[in-house]
Amino acid sequence: MHFRDNIDYPPLLTRPSVFVPMLTAIFGGLWWFQAGNSAIGRLVLGLAPWAEGNPLNLLTAAFVTVLVGFNIFVVMRLPLRQQVWLVWGELAALILLFFYSFDLSFAFIQRKIGFLITQGLVMTLYISAVSIVIATVLALLGAMAKLSSNGIAQGIAHFYTSLFRGLPLLMQIYMIYLGLPQLGYVVDAVPTGIAALSLCYGAYMTEIFRAGIESIPKGQWEAARALGIRPMSVMTRIILPQSMRVIIPPTGNQFISMLKDSSLVSVVGVWELMYLARTQGQTEFRHIEMMVTASLIYWLMSIVLELLQKRIETHFNKAASR
Repeated sequence: MHFRDNIDYPPLLTRPSVFVPMLTAIFGGLWWFQAGNSAIGRLVLGLAPWAEGNPLNLLTAAFVTVLVGFNIFVVMRLPLRQQVWLVWGELAALILLFFYSFDLSFAFIQRKIGFLITQGLVMTLYISAVSIVIATVLALLGAMAKLSSNGIAQGIAHFYTSLFRGLPLLMQIYMIYLGLPQLGYVVDAVPTGIAALSLCYGAYMTEIFRAGIESIPKGQWEAARALGIRPMSVMTRIILPQSMRVIIPPTGNQFISMLKDSSLVSVVGVWELMYLARTQGQTEFRHIEMMVTASLIYWLMSIVLELLQKRIETHFNKAASR
């Protein structure tokens, strides 16, 4: 198995010492948890009607175990990229099959999905996009303050990251929405959600930006100063472009987390995706249909962000991969 660091890792799944115990554990687990009562068990019963009770559990466990072993045998003989995509597709199909087993009302989903997308999804994307921009600016300012020689700036930055990383996001939403009116400032629900997400994730991302900037050798700072380059130009043209290789991966994870945590702003009545999924499901007591639909929409948005993150990583890794 070859990876980009050119190190040959041992193909553990093809070794009998790993392959056989793994299949044995799968077989034992399926038999122990009564696999014959599942959808696969009903399929096996259709193929072997005489297998009822314990024989059905045994046959189902054996059938699934053989299927998993054969799948691994076939997949491991494909090129690496094809292995990844095939396994990803198989697992996605299992998740969709799991959702399908809930006996969903697809007619209800079809009636509501347009409203979820045009209202809930648009609001979720709006809140997330604005929060991401503000959080990035706060993180950059916080990182520069922490790395500065100004004690006041360092104190403010350390207090900011300590406070907003120490409080739960839900509490921050309530404090802004319910606390500021006590001081005479009434904040609407949407600005409340944007402010809470921006402040919370800006604090987390401050440490990411700081670590990325500190990953660049100090010799580059000294060389730039020796050439008479202004400090701001050193940061924007020399240090930040190189530090992006370190900053982008964890920042991408924060963006995906922010996208999902935007559902918390529903507690103050924002008509985002989670709020509409919950309220629309209450109309006909079809909660699971709306929860499954909202889950798939969140998943698709996360996939888009993952692909975008991958493109950005590839862009900033061009110099290192030459």
